[in-house]
Amino acid sequence: MDALPPRAASRRLAEIMGIARQAGRVSVEDLAQRFAVTPQTIRRDLNELCEARALTRVHGGAMIASGVENLAYEARKAVAAPHKRRIGAAAAALVPGHSSLFINIGTTTEAVARALGAHAGLLVITNNLHVAGELYRNPAIEVVLAGGAVRHSDGGIIGPGTVEQIRQFRVDTAVVGTSAIDADGTLLDFDIREVQVSQAIIASARRVMLVADSSKFLRAAPVRIAHLSDVDVLVTDRLPSPEVAALCAANEVEVVEAGGPVETDEGSDESSF
Repeated sequence: MDALPPRAASRRLAEIMGIARQAGRVSVEDLAQRFAVTPQTIRRDLNELCEARALTRVHGGAMIASGVENLAYEARKAVAAPHKRRIGAAAAALVPGHSSLFINIGTTTEAVARALGAHAGLLVITNNLHVAGELYRNPAIEVVLAGGAVRHSDGGIIGPGTVEQIRQFRVDTAVVGTSAIDADGTLLDFDIREVQVSQAIIASARRVMLVADSSKFLRAAPVRIAHLSDVDVLVTDRLPSPEVAALCAANEVEVVEAGGPVETDEGSDESSF
């Protein structure tokens, strides 16, 4: 079943990359069924793509190894969606009623907004059209939408005017996301204009809450937002390693692990992930 000629194998690799670009990540089980090959063959394919730095191995499959360009919005929404829902609920539980907060651009911060429905007396300032759309119908929540240019790709509002408007506020909590977290604790993103807004949000909040699923520790991005030392609380599904736990402790970051489904890859060597 797996004895494909080299040309067919190359086509399979190209198709795997196409699926990964659309969905953000791929699973061994789904790919094995799709191509009618064994999971071991798919693992070899994924390892080859990871060696080429096109993908990054995760439990149960692989995800796009972003470097200079972010995933499309729909793909970002799909990556770790069950974990983001749990992160959103855990983060919302840490937000007291009758308080003020920033919520920035990101699919995980949008999960927080969806979980804030039972709160009352909130003032929410956001540069995310999706966050505003989630909250504006709630009469117990006042929403301020920061002005600026709307990014067509994901409804984010960015630019110098957005930064200046954010600086007019001093809020209780900033709920921020990030595209990647480097090994030294640097928070990274892709668009310098978005980063400048996020930096203004962090500087204008009394408490900074970072919401990020564990896959963010496996990704890369080119623009520095801040560092874990600028964060008060990290809400994630789980910390990926003892080294990351030590990094959070060293920077006095409170960690809340929301849990979620653990992907496994039976028969694989987890040390290669």
